[in-house]
Amino acid sequence: MVFATGWKILWPLVLGFARSAVIQAVVSHREMSRLLPNDSPRSIGIALALGAASSSCSYAAVAITRSIFRKGANFTVAMAFEMASTNLVLELSIIKRRHQLRRRVAFVLADLIVLPILSIYARISDGANSRREQPRLDDYPNL
Repeated sequence: MVFATGWKILWPLVLGFARSAVIQAVVSHREMSRLLPNDSPRSIGIALALGAASSSCSYAAVAITRSIFRKGANFTVAMAFEMASTNLVLELSIIKRRHQLRRRVAFVLADLIVLPILSIYARISDGANSRREQPRLDDYPNL
């Protein structure tokens, strides 16, 4: 039982860190800046979709978010990616077999409704702080 529980925790973590390593090794700064350049609805939508397809492991989500921010993604978009990867957990709705279909559908619909609302809130609150400059990688030398 201990091994099974350890395995359930270990494989998403390893997979998430492997994805982070691939992003760091393969994706260029120019390509990431082109894909997620600003906090436009298009960029946030792409980040939400990529986050939903990502791992639900929080440690892995933080590692991947750090990687995409270091590679040139907008800070707000990187945070939308992290929210989607930790909150919009589509694989849970597929994996869970014990619950009724209605509960799984309700879970997915709740995630699909709430996460865009959270992203809009993050964008609005970022706009309210527009006097402040967007965080840059140079601001965090140890990141």
